[in-house]
Amino acid sequence: MLDANLQAQLKAYLQRLTQPIELVASLDDRPASGEMRDLLQQVAGLSELISLRLDGQDARRPSFSISRAGADMGLRFAAIPMGHEFTSLVLALLQAGGHPPKVEADVIEQVKALQGDFVFETYMSLTCHNCPDVVQALNLMAVLNPRVRHVAIDGGLFKSEVEARQIMAVPTVYLNGQVFGSGRMELAEILAKVDTGSAARDAAKLGAKDTFDVLIVGGGPAGAAAAVYAARKGISTGIVAERFGGQTLDTLGIENYISVLETQGPKFAAALEAHARAYGVDIMNGQRVKSLEPAAEPGGTVALTLDNGAVLRGRTVILSTGARWRNVNVPGEAEYRNKGVAYCPHCDGPLFKGRDVAVIGGGNSGVEAAIDLAGVVRHVTVIEFLDQLKADAVLVNKLKSLPNVTVYTGAQTTQITGDGQKVSALHFKHRASGQEQVVELAGVFVQIGLVPNTEWLKGTVELSKYGEIIVDARGATSLPGVFAAGDATTVPYKQIVIAAGDGAKAALSAFDHLIRTPRAG
Repeated sequence: MLDANLQAQLKAYLQRLTQPIELVASLDDRPASGEMRDLLQQVAGLSELISLRLDGQDARRPSFSISRAGADMGLRFAAIPMGHEFTSLVLALLQAGGHPPKVEADVIEQVKALQGDFVFETYMSLTCHNCPDVVQALNLMAVLNPRVRHVAIDGGLFKSEVEARQIMAVPTVYLNGQVFGSGRMELAEILAKVDTGSAARDAAKLGAKDTFDVLIVGGGPAGAAAAVYAARKGISTGIVAERFGGQTLDTLGIENYISVLETQGPKFAAALEAHARAYGVDIMNGQRVKSLEPAAEPGGTVALTLDNGAVLRGRTVILSTGARWRNVNVPGEAEYRNKGVAYCPHCDGPLFKGRDVAVIGGGNSGVEAAIDLAGVVRHVTVIEFLDQLKADAVLVNKLKSLPNVTVYTGAQTTQITGDGQKVSALHFKHRASGQEQVVELAGVFVQIGLVPNTEWLKGTVELSKYGEIIVDARGATSLPGVFAAGDATTVPYKQIVIAAGDGAKAALSAFDHLIRTPRAG
């Protein structure tokens, strides 16, 4: 299972173990059990502190548990954790073996203090780049608190469970037998949902912070770049973000960020955060901003009110709230979201193996999605509203070379239908003739561009007719002391490298504003 290079890397990591751990496998006669046994034997052979038993009695087979010797840790993989989940395996081994997690001390104490019994089940796929964050967060909770149990389940290994629970998107998390959530979730988000007192504690803690010189909303490339450039000026800098990394967390491959030949979105997002933290930026993650109150007078402070009621203040503010996938807004889309309607082909594509799907959108993202899906599913239908595909020629040529892809241009999606539980068909109209057509399928992937996350700013800063924040050449908005950068603005070409440059420019403009504007009062 592990080649020589991976074995050498894992052996080096396992030298950090300080306490013995035990692996207990529950196996059956399926080939996957043999693969799991081989993997675990290799792992156990790399450290004297790891022991392996093959007599596990768990009903879900194949699966294995990881526990500190003599402890009762509810950490289990019903999966062969390779691919994107190999890091989850490594972290589980290290944390169970006493290596301290890279988590703030107050978060660790919050997990340990959870009251009640929590049994989590995460359905994931090994090709999903959002799943490891959920798996790793819940695994850590199981390591820290004996009343938390977690099993990470590969939907490809346990298809009967996926079908019985009608799971059409990963990651999907169950808590005590009920749906808890789906999609990417970080530890802070999970804790906020299970720890009912966390919002009030967060509000009190955040509300006590001093006024920032530069306060940034959004933790994507624009926000991270702004934070680094501001902090390097020696001024107090804070970022408040729903999830640090923004859209990059949902991006599998990044191959056009200059000087970085190739990387993956979550890895890139982690590097953004590490860079900001290296300069002492105060990162307030997992927080949504509800409203902005402009400064009452020149040199005054701008106030941001959060969903939890806390108020943060900045002498200047940089808005870098980014954008999100645009909905197609037809009947059935909302009803069947995560029941066949999906937005991440890399994450959810494996769930449709051997079945028919459609991709709505003929730009780069849509055509790339169709190419990726064609290697997994039986057939892909591409629906493009315009009379020709908008994607780059190299992508269009690749798409046209695939035998299991049908492309309809000049086609308007009109409806997504199903049986009440899952998608069964896509309806569209040929714009030239008005003829209606129905394609029977199991999944619809929506890839039609982005919409800026600016609804909360309406009536406060000047927005374009598309909802973008209107900025000048320096990143200034219609409000003194308020700047903006990235995909939420009117700057054309929504690209990571452009967002990062805009973020740096906005920070420099904010600093210039600070040195030229005396404090009020």
